[in-house]
Order: sequence, then C-alpha cells, then structure tokens
Amino acid sequence: MESPHSVNSPRRILSLSKQRVSFQDPDDKTGFGLSGEHGPKPSEVYGFVGSITVVVASVIFLIWAYVPEHWLHSIGITYYPSRYWALAVPTYVIVTIVLGLGFYIGLNFMSTPSPASVNTIYDEHSRDPSQINCSGDGAEKAIEPMSDIDITRINNIMFRDTTL
Repeated sequence: MESPHSVNSPRRILSLSKQRVSFQDPDDKTGFGLSGEHGPKPSEVYGFVGSITVVVASVIFLIWAYVPEHWLHSIGITYYPSRYWALAVPTYVIVTIVLGLGFYIGLNFMSTPSPASVNTIYDEHSRDPSQINCSGDGAEKAIEPMSDIDITRINNIMFRDTTL
C-alpha cells in the first residue's frame, strides 16, 4: 500500500507541512529542470520558422528588385522573373486590400436600415416591458425582466422633459 505522501512523477513538488520537497531528475543536463522529452511548443517553432522565412524572403525580394542585372549575372543568377513583377505584385496586393475594405464597408451600408426606418427602433428581437408586478419588501423585490426601453421615454430623458 502506498503512503499518502507518494508522488507519481519525479518532477512533482510536494508540500509537506511547512517545508517544500523538490524531486530533481539526476539525468537532467540543462540545469533548468527540463526533460529532454519536453521541448518547445509547436506553435513557438512554427512562429520562429515563419518569421525567419519572412525575413529571408524579404531580403531575396529586395536583392532581386534593386540589384542591377549585371551583378546578378556575375554571381551566376540568370533565371529570375521580370522586374515588372517587383512593382506589380505589391501594387496588386494593396489595390486588392483597398477594394476589399471598400466592398466590406459598402456591404455594411447596404445591410443597415436607414436612420428614418422603424427597423432601427423595433425588430424581431425587441421586447416590450412586461406588466409583471414586481412588488415585494426591499431586499425581496424581484428583478424586472430584461426589455427594451420605449423610444418616447428615451426622448423624454434626452430632451429633459420632467414628466416621465
């Protein structure tokens, strides 16, 4: 039978009364308590590889776009795309983003009712205040159900009409 203070893992830290007992791995060579089985998270690796890839691709693009052709030929690079694409691709990307944003804003304007429409005040999700009697003693009073505030009450509050 196991003792009540048994540990499942040699890495677990036990708290026995006021002192802390730490079980270290004798094969640990890092000094930080990390096992060889446990490494960096895959998302960290993908982020690191992705950032390095972006930097390398940017440097290659800038070299291809700005270095004269005779320099590229002198180091043995003879096959590369036309310089037209050095300007065309970024321009196409920027124009696509701007048109996408314009299209998105236009769709939002088309799907929004006009300010004079009754649909801006009432729709299928509107709820009128119920006529439930919420009487009770101070702390025992029930919470009123959630509902929309009537537009006449809003107008009265906004324009400081004292007769509510």
